[in-house]
Amino acid sequence: MPQSFVDSHAHLFYEDFANDLEDVLARARDSGVMDIVVPATNVVTSEQSLALAQRTERVAVAVGIHPHEAGKMTDEDLQRIEEFSRAPEVVAIGEIGLDFHYDFAPRDVQRARFRSQIGIAVQEDLPIIVHTRESMEEAVDIVVEAANASPGWCAGGADGRRGVFHCFTGTAEQAKLLFDAGFYVSYPGILTFKNSPVLGTLREIGLDRVLLETDAPYLTPAPFRGKRNEPSYLLYTAHKMAEVVETTVDDVAAVTTRNARTLFALR
Repeated sequence: MPQSFVDSHAHLFYEDFANDLEDVLARARDSGVMDIVVPATNVVTSEQSLALAQRTERVAVAVGIHPHEAGKMTDEDLQRIEEFSRAPEVVAIGEIGLDFHYDFAPRDVQRARFRSQIGIAVQEDLPIIVHTRESMEEAVDIVVEAANASPGWCAGGADGRRGVFHCFTGTAEQAKLLFDAGFYVSYPGILTFKNSPVLGTLREIGLDRVLLETDAPYLTPAPFRGKRNEPSYLLYTAHKMAEVVETTVDDVAAVTTRNARTLFALR
């Protein structure tokens, strides 16, 4: 049986793909990437991503407002995200979270908007896609608190499908806290970077609660560093993942695809 992959995080609405999106999607299918989840970053890109999913087979969407945009977010924006979340193509709320590296929005505002969007996810029984940068400990605390406060959210418990920390750079101990609360973690091309700090964490946690992603057009894996990333390059990360956990690419494909389909309830 041929390998089948899910790219759990690709921003296909960016201008980087405006001129050749159909070719990008064709290359993805040819490489075995059969499903793609497109997480939005604000109201406009939520609407764009939803439109893309509605016209493109096997593309699903997450709607939400990125922490970079939290300072511009209004109550009306939050209401729009809630409305979008009820569309059948929407499989998650995201990309949401905390970014204390750039601090484009005040941290108290980021925290409030993160919690309010988790509230939509709980209300609509959807998982979340979480962005963190220099904020891992606090983001983990917030989602574990939310999970404990809403035990029925997305199946609940350690077998739950409450969300994924994308481009996970935390420790194995933090990953295990997330797993116990019903979360997954995902890895993009950073696995292929020389002396990548996440290799030891992946080796310790294994594949059981892990997804693959590209974060296209960013974080392009070796040997394409410096070029635009795209879903077909997911295979390079998959091969590195197999090497790190000492298994086969077939096993990586099977486990990460199963995890993604479970988390996002992909049809």
